[in-house]
Amino acid sequence: MLKQLRTVAAVAMLTVTTYAVAVEMNGTHPDTYVVRKGDTLWDISARFLKKPWLWPEIWQANPQVKNPHLIYPGDVLSLAYLDRVTAQAGPRQEAPITGVPLSDVEPFLRNLNVVDSFEDLPYVVGLEDNRLRASSGQKAYVVGLDAAQPGQRYMVVRPTVRFAQPKPTEDLDSRGKVTPGSGNLWSSYVASSDRKEVLGYELAKVNVGTLTHVASGDVQASTLQLEDSGSEVRRGDRLMPVQINPYDLQFIPHAPATATAPGQLRVLAVTDTFTSGGPRDVIAISGGAREGINNGTVFSVWRNGSHVSDRMHSPGSSRADDALKAGAGRISLPDEYAAHAMVFRTFDKVSYALIMEGTKPARLGYELKHPDAQ
Repeated sequence: MLKQLRTVAAVAMLTVTTYAVAVEMNGTHPDTYVVRKGDTLWDISARFLKKPWLWPEIWQANPQVKNPHLIYPGDVLSLAYLDRVTAQAGPRQEAPITGVPLSDVEPFLRNLNVVDSFEDLPYVVGLEDNRLRASSGQKAYVVGLDAAQPGQRYMVVRPTVRFAQPKPTEDLDSRGKVTPGSGNLWSSYVASSDRKEVLGYELAKVNVGTLTHVASGDVQASTLQLEDSGSEVRRGDRLMPVQINPYDLQFIPHAPATATAPGQLRVLAVTDTFTSGGPRDVIAISGGAREGINNGTVFSVWRNGSHVSDRMHSPGSSRADDALKAGAGRISLPDEYAAHAMVFRTFDKVSYALIMEGTKPARLGYELKHPDAQ
């Protein structure tokens, strides 16, 4: 769980503007709702609207309210009239709720980074007592920290995956090299373009440590005292400085600020599963800050339309019924909606998003479109 959340004393009074007339209201919404611990802004908005990502556009703050996006467990939301939504302040004893369940995305906020390269990062060259693995209370010996100072804290990270096009993911070995053949799993993946591009390398946090001695004289390695009893450190693991709050804790759902070309954004990976995921699963997508994506951006996820053989005109054809691309003798079918996903962690060319709801699994290679796409 993310334990340190900054509380704010502002009382959220939310007013629906005249734009609300054009918004599709959810006919099953209650007249009042008491915000509970564990709620998300998405869940509460879904009680009022058919499109939960539209709520920032219609819930406007009264002039005296600094931040209408902060509502708390115990607040009472009233929707007695279509032209007014109000929030009666609760006890303010809990942290404000956020756009997504933090427990579902915590590992991706705290333990994963995506970088353009990692070869120049400091790395573990040896371990205390020549161990093969080391953990809390033991020492790791590192090269590449000559300019550091004792007392500085570092994350020990391990390269796990390379995100790229046209093969979306390729596993990395202990040296950070691509595992031969791993990209062959995605032979049926439809790349967003014909160009070849590395989108980034995923680095997973293994441990945390404090630098106790810096290389000097005849000693060529610095000493890192390991503190975490979780994963074990091994030779070849890399180091990154510990960052203080490098991520957001408030995720405000909104439509993409920048339009993207058809087929530009696709699902690169589905975490903790093989090729598909459903609500509350995390996906990696082939776009980030470079494409104008930021935290809270909502996309709809679509299965690309199949290209099937026309059996009426070619009943004796032996070709496969479903192809990745259009061609002579094939009929192209429409794309099919699968789910909605909201971005919660953005890097330069890759982002992580949480599947919020859907009608079918979101799979590797599915396309991301505007949340209102039809």
